[in-house]
Amino acid sequence: MAYYAAILHTYRPQHLAYLESLKEQGKIFAMDPFADGAGGLVIDIADSLEEAKEMAEKDPYVVEGVRRLEMHEWKRVR
Repeated sequence: MAYYAAILHTYRPQHLAYLESLKEQGKIFAMDPFADGAGGLVIDIADSLEEAKEMAEKDPYVVEGVRRLEMHEWKRVR
């Protein structure tokens, strides 16, 4: 099992419902907005980058083109 960082470059309160549903499923390690309002960071828990991308791409704001998504595998070292 690996952890993946979804860097979301805009942040909308409506997005929280989607994130909360993933969190309830045990698919989110951490999530919070950036202090400067530039977006937010979600650390997804998935078996592959493809699975993590699938979850992120189902976000209504990614689907609608409101958010720009950038995915990277996050190497947790501590």
